[in-house]
Amino acid sequence: MVTKKKNIRIVVKIGSNVLTRKDGTLDVTRMSALVDQIVELKKSGVEVVLVSSGAVAAGKSEIKTQSKLDIISSRQLYSAIGQVKLINHYYTLFHQHKSVCGQILATKEDFSTRRHYLNQRNCMEVMLDNNVTPIINENDAISVNELMFTDNDELSGLVAAMMNSQQLIILSNINGIYNGNPSSPESEVIKEIDTHKDCIDDYIQTSKSSAGRGGMQTKYNIARKVAEEGIEVIIANGKKENILIDLINSPQSIEFTRFIPVNKKVSSVKKWIAHSEGFAKGEIYINKCASEALLGDKAISLLPIGITKVVGDFEEDDIVRIMSEDGTQLGIGKSSYNSEKTIQLIGKKKVKPVIHYDYLYIEK
Repeated sequence: MVTKKKNIRIVVKIGSNVLTRKDGTLDVTRMSALVDQIVELKKSGVEVVLVSSGAVAAGKSEIKTQSKLDIISSRQLYSAIGQVKLINHYYTLFHQHKSVCGQILATKEDFSTRRHYLNQRNCMEVMLDNNVTPIINENDAISVNELMFTDNDELSGLVAAMMNSQQLIILSNINGIYNGNPSSPESEVIKEIDTHKDCIDDYIQTSKSSAGRGGMQTKYNIARKVAEEGIEVIIANGKKENILIDLINSPQSIEFTRFIPVNKKVSSVKKWIAHSEGFAKGEIYINKCASEALLGDKAISLLPIGITKVVGDFEEDDIVRIMSEDGTQLGIGKSSYNSEKTIQLIGKKKVKPVIHYDYLYIEK
């Protein structure tokens, strides 16, 4: 039984290695246990958005191809078949509880413009308002390689920020981030990570999971960014019994890694921009004075006087990277001008900002 909760919204991401058995087939028993817990959380007042992997793994077990396929073609085929199987299982499992779920298939392009971003958010808000559990997965069948999410960890981070959730729970097949090799008896789970103080790059395992595209490095990168937007992030073992209920009710009883959320309010627009690096159309280089000003504590916009160079061909309202003189990326923003006009304004005074503070995300 879950203690009654009010005004809590969480995003739960379930990885492929949680949903599949060793032979690569879907673990419907595990799916059923997780759905049971999600329904129980919903009854207690928790709003749950589910980001679920597993479509490609589900599709592989359904068909033997007549010829060898390249990586993109195989993902398209397996995901197109497997997504039907995956969502059908979810529908049946939720229906057994007289609960309704709905499917949203997303591509990276769906987050590339503010309009598409808000349309997706509105769809999920309507579903939650009507007690429907959104189940989100990348649309691998139509995603092109250069515009694919790193994996569903990246997608879950985008969704958590977009939906203003209080918590993002990433379920993997290990207990969290370890201070060594997870298979070593000497290694221990790092219980808490403060992104402003702790440097744990040496501990991150760079190997990828067997069923999914990502690894712990991706999870760490996404968790760090989301925590810096004020959202608590948890990486835990999705194969543990009652894991979601325990994380909400009695977290002290289990092992997991928690990323401490930064105590600040980040606007919806800035959250969108923070996750828009993959859509950047160009780069704006700035001088030392402008760099120091942007990295300072005051809220300021990027003015033409601080710009030294413009790279790329972009239009007004496109996303661009902000670079220091030595080529270090300082942030991301939405440009008020196209690239040609920005070049003309380099070094000028008394001109409106190239990137207004409201559309500027600085990586500190």
